[in-house]
Amino acid sequence: MKILVSGKGGVGKTTISALLSIIFSKNSYNVLALDTDSVPNLAQSLGIPMEEAEKIIPLAKNDELAEERTGARPGEGWGILFSLTPKVDDIADKYGIKINDNLKLVVVGSIDASKEGCLCPAIALAKAFLIHVMTSSREIIIVDAEAGAEVFGRGLAEKFDLNITVSEPTIKSLAIARKLIKMANELGVENNILVLNKVVDEITAAQAVKRVFGGEGVEYHIVRYDPEIVKLEMLGKGLDKLNPNSRVFKDVQSLYEKILRIKKS
Repeated sequence: MKILVSGKGGVGKTTISALLSIIFSKNSYNVLALDTDSVPNLAQSLGIPMEEAEKIIPLAKNDELAEERTGARPGEGWGILFSLTPKVDDIADKYGIKINDNLKLVVVGSIDASKEGCLCPAIALAKAFLIHVMTSSREIIIVDAEAGAEVFGRGLAEKFDLNITVSEPTIKSLAIARKLIKMANELGVENNILVLNKVVDEITAAQAVKRVFGGEGVEYHIVRYDPEIVKLEMLGKGLDKLNPNSRVFKDVQSLYEKILRIKKS
């Protein structure tokens, strides 16, 4: 199953991505977590110390690997020739970071070529890897997407079985979430779940959903605000240290169970 976690910046996509990755792996699923943000921090949320996480070079910035696989080094100048179909089938196994026996992380980084000014070899490598992963048979793939709608313009969204759009329980955030869910539907993503994150008042949050989505019948899931998340971040610890009895863990566990029902249907 291939799961995309989308949403605007700051809504908690990485928290949801990390917790789902941890919960799936603890339930004996083989999980590949992919961080495709331009400012990747999924590694820290999965429990990798900040000092080590900062040393990780995203695929989209890995010049040496790009040169090895595409035949050209990024920055060599305009007009260079390089392979757009590099070997990528071993990247997850060779360069993936082992989090636990069932969970690996690959930091891809942003593959939005317009931000780099050109389609450079490293971005070509990252794109080829993502396309390979999206068509492979790995059990669970969870992609922590870049903020906004960029991922829906990369020809990748239609490869997903489920889009989870994360939103804060505010009208502005929900309006953006509505647009993202609409784009996912237009690209043929069969299943969509709206996750209301950091919820303090569940009744008010439900009213906000009704106001923005009206009678569209969106399926939504509430994840309550939990100060334990802030405490862990202040201590520099990952979500692997989160108490399973905490509010947020229980709520994401419930989301996991909802996803399983979709997977089995």
